[in-house]
Amino acid sequence: MTRLGFLGVGWIGRDRMRAIAASGAADVALVADVSADTAAEAATGAGAQVVSPEELLTAGLDGVVIATPSALHAEQAITALEAGSAVFCQKPLGRTASETADVVDAARKADRLLGVDLSYRHLAATAAIREQLPSIGDVYAADLVFHNAYGPDKPWFRDPALSGGGCVIDLGIHLVDLAMWLLGAPEIAAVTSRLFAGGVPLGDRTDVVEDYAVARVDLATGGVLTLACSWNLPAGQEAQIGATFYGTAGAFALSNVGGSFYDFRADRHDGTRRTTLVEPPDAWGGRAAVEWATRVAAGNRFDPSADEFVHTARVLDRVYGR
Repeated sequence: MTRLGFLGVGWIGRDRMRAIAASGAADVALVADVSADTAAEAATGAGAQVVSPEELLTAGLDGVVIATPSALHAEQAITALEAGSAVFCQKPLGRTASETADVVDAARKADRLLGVDLSYRHLAATAAIREQLPSIGDVYAADLVFHNAYGPDKPWFRDPALSGGGCVIDLGIHLVDLAMWLLGAPEIAAVTSRLFAGGVPLGDRTDVVEDYAVARVDLATGGVLTLACSWNLPAGQEAQIGATFYGTAGAFALSNVGGSFYDFRADRHDGTRRTTLVEPPDAWGGRAAVEWATRVAAGNRFDPSADEFVHTARVLDRVYGR
């Protein structure tokens, strides 16, 4: 049986662990967390052994699932890959495109499967849009929106050195990645952006992260993407999440339902007519992790599509002006 280790078992790490265990794709062998109590609780529920993070990363397991603060992702992923383990990591894989590329290069060198929890790729609504996207002709524009009425509850999210950025790298990454994935990683011609912290333009400040951002991404094809994302915005609901793709023969819209972080629908737009393709419910939370674990169990090795993670990271770098 495929043996996995889970590094970081807070709520999201525990959720991914439960999803993989329930799927039967792999066994939960080792658990590690900076909190001894959290690790012990997770291990007891899974029948796993508690070890230190260093022991888990170098154990040479079939795979390691990483759900730790962003500043640790690249180094931990590379350590696990060099020890011979496949890796599934929470986003962002790296704080910058350079860090992200280092991890992808390590996975290529080790010939191990690398996955990132860019979970919006795995929505049923997304699957319907991807299947039918050619039917709207040439996609020339996309509007991407992720406004969160709340903000992160851990201080490291607001420390640029630890997080790599604010709402763009935390929330916007999902929709930028989704657009790049659906459109086939198009070449980027130019990126312009405005970042704000507490309603004030961020400018050259490097001691705070943005809590509101707008960006325009010009594609080499002549198309354009617009992104707006935020933390703690008075959005009138818990969240406003959407990705609308405009083509020469129609449009597709992905959107959250009733302000939910979890319920999504997909619609096709033709002029004033809207046709619903997918509605909730859809239990998508652990789907990316389960797919990765299933592929590890099947013996899958490095997948060159991991270069897509670097492409998305380069777009984010340009939003941040770095």
